Amino acid sequence: MRVIVLGAGLLGVTSAYFLAQRGHEVTVIDRQAAPGAETSFANGGQISVSHAEPWANPSAPLKVLQWLGQEDAPLLFRLRADLRQWLWGLSFLRNCTPARTRYNIEQIVNLGTYSRSVLQQLRAATGIQYDQRTQGILHFYTNAREFDGALAPAEQMRALGCERQVISADEAVRIEPALAHIRPQLAGATYTAEDESGDANQFTRELAQLCEAAGVQFRLGHHITALREVAGRVDHVEVTCPEGRFERVHGDAFVLALGSFSPLLAKPLGVKLPIYPAKGYSVTMPVKDARLAHQVSLTDDEFKLVFSRYTSERGGDRLRIAGTAELNGYDRHLNPVRCEAIVRRVEQLFPGAGDTARAQFWTGLRPATPSNVPLIGATRLGNLYLNTGHGTLGWTHACGSGQALADIVSGRVPEVDFAFQGVQGRRPGAGLLPSRTAA
Repeated sequence: MRVIVLGAGLLGVTSAYFLAQRGHEVTVIDRQAAPGAETSFANGGQISVSHAEPWANPSAPLKVLQWLGQEDAPLLFRLRADLRQWLWGLSFLRNCTPARTRYNIEQIVNLGTYSRSVLQQLRAATGIQYDQRTQGILHFYTNAREFDGALAPAEQMRALGCERQVISADEAVRIEPALAHIRPQLAGATYTAEDESGDANQFTRELAQLCEAAGVQFRLGHHITALREVAGRVDHVEVTCPEGRFERVHGDAFVLALGSFSPLLAKPLGVKLPIYPAKGYSVTMPVKDARLAHQVSLTDDEFKLVFSRYTSERGGDRLRIAGTAELNGYDRHLNPVRCEAIVRRVEQLFPGAGDTARAQFWTGLRPATPSNVPLIGATRLGNLYLNTGHGTLGWTHACGSGQALADIVSGRVPEVDFAFQGVQGRRPGAGLLPSRTAA
């Protein structure tokens, strides 16, 4: 089939790669001049199956109320006269019950474990390099209440096959000696040895080259303006090319992988997607003193920050710190207060490790669903498919989502137990039975 993939970020490029592997003729369309130039550009870098507890959990409502109006809050609802934001917020609250939290953790862990395995297989098969590290991910806690609250989700993750082990503060320092500076403040930690980290933007660009070698066409610099439906199917996508010409691109199937912009394109077709942009921040800085900088990828759950380290001849030795979330529509303005808060936390934890004077700041719009569970699969339109809504876990879930999406487009049930859109049945490799109730 001729498959048109809308979006050249992590999810679009992984979809294109696995669709091409299934023998489809694939074209990728994106408004940027290069792959991975928006939300996939400077994220936190973690392949973090262990980061599976959704924002919407029983402790979230009180925290959100406490953080309202706090400019450097880890999760900031900047209330607007925006019906989509309010509806999203109500759905977020509905997902804060213990039962829904447990269900959402199960979905996130199942997809994450599968996706990490797919990434490892892809790396072994292709030799792709992206400053990857396979030293695990360590979640550390400087607040005893936060640590106690992490114990039950960690136990559930272990039961689901994610080996997130609870460890002592001393063991955390043994695994990552850079934490010795804050040893007196550590309440505890968890460690997932199988988790990884790496440069998501570099991975996207390298994989796009493999896609091109496999025959995938990239139409970059093309602004997507509309999807057009004829007789219950998408007939074509309308785009404006770099020279300003209007074009129609026809295909047999269409994959919507446009992140936070997916619901805007889907709504005119009657496909409502519960996605709202959650603006995240990252700071990248050169390593100033290698003895003080962390080697293992870290998660600071109290401040909602992740820490990765990239070392390569091309990019040098650098630190990437990313996190927080601001629900403020499609605004991409860098808030200096939130940027400074990240740098301040880095200096509290690892003073002198990074060159803060040369810090580079970035922000991107993460496509967040209220449950943190992404939307992958079929829609009510016979040839329109979704691979979007991955929130903070786009890098973690990218390869598994791309392979699963390629299976669904090819008429097969993916080899992972996950609540795919419009897919009935769970037997891996079985023929796909579309649901008539798909959104």
